[in-house]
Amino acid sequence: MKDEPERIVILGAAGRDFHNFNILYRNKPQYRVAAFTATQIPNIDDRAYPASLAGQELYPNGIPIHPEADAEKIIRDERVDACVFSYSDVSYQRVMNLSARVLAAGSAFCLVSPAQSQIKAKVPVVAVVAVRTGSGKSQTTRRVVTWVKELGKRAAVIRHPMPYGDLVKQRCQRFATIQDMADQRCTIEEMEEYEPHIAAGNVVYAGVDYEEITRRAEAEADIIVWDGGNNDASFIRPDLTITVADPFRVGHELSYYPGEVNLITADIVVINKVDTANPADVRQLRENIKSRNPKAKIVEAESLISVATPELIRGKKVLLVEDGPTLTHGEMSVGAAYFAAKRHGVGEIVDPRPYAVNSIKAAYEKYPQMKEVLPALGYGEVQLRELEETINRVPCDVVVVGTPIDLSRIIKVNKPTVRVTYELKERDVATPRLAVAKLLGHKW
Repeated sequence: MKDEPERIVILGAAGRDFHNFNILYRNKPQYRVAAFTATQIPNIDDRAYPASLAGQELYPNGIPIHPEADAEKIIRDERVDACVFSYSDVSYQRVMNLSARVLAAGSAFCLVSPAQSQIKAKVPVVAVVAVRTGSGKSQTTRRVVTWVKELGKRAAVIRHPMPYGDLVKQRCQRFATIQDMADQRCTIEEMEEYEPHIAAGNVVYAGVDYEEITRRAEAEADIIVWDGGNNDASFIRPDLTITVADPFRVGHELSYYPGEVNLITADIVVINKVDTANPADVRQLRENIKSRNPKAKIVEAESLISVATPELIRGKKVLLVEDGPTLTHGEMSVGAAYFAAKRHGVGEIVDPRPYAVNSIKAAYEKYPQMKEVLPALGYGEVQLRELEETINRVPCDVVVVGTPIDLSRIIKVNKPTVRVTYELKERDVATPRLAVAKLLGHKW
């Protein structure tokens, strides 16, 4: 039996990796986390998880974060005993490819059960998760908060982490106003998640240290609503799990990690987008859900798309801008802007690819399923400016924006814009609403 601490590498993407460290490894001398690796998100490697978060005694210099491409070298150089997989929305093929690399380099490859790292809150918790990113978690979360408010209760939303900036400053974040996002220098990806909640009058917590976040949120709320990211599981132990499934990617609920975990553990599964999906795909999705979780209640829902000025679309040449993560690692080819444009008689959809610059151009090369739409990528100021330049280079009459935020507020667009909004409308409102009311001790 060796006396030295077990040497660990955490494979991540600036989210669950930090959470798993905080809950499972921080301040535990029997482990030594040699490094984090990073992937999926640009510009999150070649920095460090700071000592003030990692623990000064064991990690006086913090913990380095390296590109996942360097995993084999890190395993050899740091004599790593085990690599802990800690990110989401990846195919089973991708998970096992990475495990093969890790095993071949001489380290064990580990998966952590969500239950092992979940925090117990002092108030009831509803977790809204999904089988893939872009399924409609955020609209579902907003509906849950609406029901809570109708019962006269207070809800705090805790959002899955997106700590792409100064990790110390992002330890525990609270967002209640648009200015809060500006003050905390949020990226487009963060604003897309926080802004719709803020507009609805909801308080949102996010950050790095979810123990602290949970304690602050439960102090001002009667119930916590977890708003998941990608298809990750909840960081907080749920009393009710609502999993959102997408009929546009039938089969992915059985072949992506940890989406199938969310499917199996769901109390309620919402099949979203049934108003635009192929009915045969909806039926097949129902069968797939039943095959994995026959006890779950299934609720069909529409993703209602609204456009304030449809006359600006009719007969015009348009550029379609969609939610970035839904198109990139979510692997969708179109989104809400596309369906809105088709519904309102678009004249021509302009292919944005010839006009893309730098990192936006690279995104098209990495995600070839994107053809008719532009992903709203803005993980930092440089990429934000490249998005702005790309939009302004496209020869079109109008820009149709299918992201949850007003892009014209943060970049200068040289042509008219049309915003597309979308909200959940469940066809069986009683099932999920009654489940939420029961948690709060109410009858509807």
